[in-house]
Amino acid sequence: MTNCPPKLRGDLSKWLCEINTGVYVGNVSSRVRDALWERVCQNLKNGQATLVFTTAGEQRMDFRTHNTAWETVDFDGIKLMRRPLPQAEQNQIDLKPGFSKAAQQQMARKAGRTKPSTGNYTVIDLETTGLKAASDSIIEYGALRVRDGVPVEELTMLVRVEENVPAEITALTGLSAAELQQGTEPREALNSFLLFIGKDPLVGHNIAFDLEFLRMTCKRYGFPAPTNRQIDLAQLARRNLARIANYKLVTLAQHFQLAEKVEHRALPDCRLIQQVYCKLKETAVQ
Repeated sequence: MTNCPPKLRGDLSKWLCEINTGVYVGNVSSRVRDALWERVCQNLKNGQATLVFTTAGEQRMDFRTHNTAWETVDFDGIKLMRRPLPQAEQNQIDLKPGFSKAAQQQMARKAGRTKPSTGNYTVIDLETTGLKAASDSIIEYGALRVRDGVPVEELTMLVRVEENVPAEITALTGLSAAELQQGTEPREALNSFLLFIGKDPLVGHNIAFDLEFLRMTCKRYGFPAPTNRQIDLAQLARRNLARIANYKLVTLAQHFQLAEKVEHRALPDCRLIQQVYCKLKETAVQ
């Protein structure tokens, strides 16, 4: 952190060890961590802060930023820290997703030992107004309940939002501000979604993104955040598919000849995720 108010420094020192000026470390629960981060963001008006913490995912860490030029980005399920470049330089970058031959060989060796869980689960997907869970909003919920490998029930809801929907989101999803004005009130939509997923294991593509939005929305409306077991389609694909350019949903769908494009609408994407998940399970047991 930089430009940290003395009062906030004192609060942080009560919980953490300051190993260098503005650098704090310590083991705390996720609940305490979230509370500390919220306090940092509320009190660090002109300062900058970056939070790095361990998670249970494949990468074993996650990031949050406040008032910084650096931003977190999801590159095929891997969280990276990116510092935006001037547009002229940005246009020259040609980032090619994928893995080295050594990494592909290692994943191929793991593929024979990896068997995803079977049984009952619910597939989820959210559409949002942007990429930042702290400031953007959910505009569409989608969920697909699966029992014994068969979809048995669906849920889809548009959410009424007060903010303007960015033009790029409308272009991506086809959802206009006028359509969303007819949607369900945010608190009611969240409650219906939480009741639908219940305690089921949740399957999603880059599911950490959806769950972070869900966690922030629960906090905003006073609901306990779900603690369901999660299965990430992108991580599962990395462990079981070696010869593939990247692990985007559209690439996986094309690999299994399920679809040529992704609709970027919550329920259709849930259906596609469920189909890809079934194909990955077949691949894992071969």
